[in-house]
Amino acid sequence: MDQKSTKNINFGTDGWRGIIGFDFHIENLRKVVVAACQELKYQYFEEVQSLKVLIGYDRRFMANKFAESIIPYVKASGLEPILAKTYVTTPSCSFYAKESKILGALVITASHNPYYWLGLKIKSFNGCSVNELFTRGVEQRLSLGNQIEPIECEASRVDIKQFHLERIRSLFDTKYILKKLKEMRLKVFIDAMHGSAANSFDQIFYGGASDIIKGVRENSDAYFGGNPPEPLLNNLSFLKNILSNEDEDFKTIGIVFDGDGDRISVIDEKGRYCSTQTLLPYFINYLGKKNNNSYPVLKTVSGSDIIKKIAEEQNRLVYELPVGFKFIAEKMINENIFIGGEESGGVGFGDFLPERDALYASMILLSGITEQSKYLFQSLDEIQENYGPSFYDRVDIYFPDLSKKNKLKDFINQNIPEKICNHFVQEVSRIDGIKLRIDSNYWVLFRFSGTEPLLRLYCEGPSREIVQKTLDWSQDFINGIC
Repeated sequence: MDQKSTKNINFGTDGWRGIIGFDFHIENLRKVVVAACQELKYQYFEEVQSLKVLIGYDRRFMANKFAESIIPYVKASGLEPILAKTYVTTPSCSFYAKESKILGALVITASHNPYYWLGLKIKSFNGCSVNELFTRGVEQRLSLGNQIEPIECEASRVDIKQFHLERIRSLFDTKYILKKLKEMRLKVFIDAMHGSAANSFDQIFYGGASDIIKGVRENSDAYFGGNPPEPLLNNLSFLKNILSNEDEDFKTIGIVFDGDGDRISVIDEKGRYCSTQTLLPYFINYLGKKNNNSYPVLKTVSGSDIIKKIAEEQNRLVYELPVGFKFIAEKMINENIFIGGEESGGVGFGDFLPERDALYASMILLSGITEQSKYLFQSLDEIQENYGPSFYDRVDIYFPDLSKKNKLKDFINQNIPEKICNHFVQEVSRIDGIKLRIDSNYWVLFRFSGTEPLLRLYCEGPSREIVQKTLDWSQDFINGIC
């Protein structure tokens, strides 16, 4: 193997991704697939006693063709390939792997990245992303240059999407949810962002919800409407326009999924954008009153302080972990966990799947609204009154020269400021990146993305003004270094 051809194959927080035609192309994909299959068999076969591997794919440009192209290489690796019948969400693949007790899954997707990216996520038999030990094994196999001859074969095709949605439907009273939404005069708009979660609610509600639950941007679009399929406020002008122009006799709420259906965000009835920083406290608050357990809550270093405050009030331990749902998943596999979530939109529920799943989370949300007969904005306002005030924002700085990131980290570590915006720094955390705690509900985090050439600046604060001032200070601090 040409070592130069694989030097850019590096695994980030969740799989391997690259720009189509440059880093991501058929030759590199086949090499990664062979190494992944060999590692799946090496690490998991003895425990699972299955050679079946699911191949899934999202709606990205040629994702289905790339999926079909790797079938002979899965077969040549001594495994039995199963191909998803149609485009499918990543959580659907994870759920199928877990419930069917197969070796794992390979998913052709680039999640929320721009349209010109594609990649591969590797899922284990546990129903979640493989851990860092596994990905290091894959990278080591790539460096060895193992080559195998493909074996042409037909893969069995399975309706993975339907398998997943039927289970979700079985866990909720869909007729009750629709009835209550109508009584509350609340219309729900589901924005699939042209991704693989499109049309899922039609199946969950047997097509009978179109007058109260409506799909948005469900058609296939290789360019994702000109924006990355990431459920961030800047990408949701289309949805916000629909919500603001609806019938005034109804309140409206928008639920948004990313490109492969594992991330979620919401626009509430007041038109406010709600990230996981807002939704995770809601889920803990709502479900914690229903479930009589004391299982811990998992949050990443970029998660809101309110998450910890609500969980501790329910006498739950709270573990703060590095960014990346694989760290949450690993703990979910080995322990009884209540809920785990990360700032970027991923939420996992310990009683369902050790994986973030936007479809399941959205059904929990609708269940909470209808069971409590309380609009989301009302619940969120109550949480702010009891545990806030809290505001949050994130700024991404393009940082193409990643070879210098360690020098930047070292410089920040050696020059920790005594004050930020006239507030003393109380504590420094290095779990992932450099987090400077200033006060309760007030901190700033410097962290490099694990999937893109970006330096991310995160901030939570007691007012929008303080958050903005702190992010401005942080950008000036970084620009001064660079």
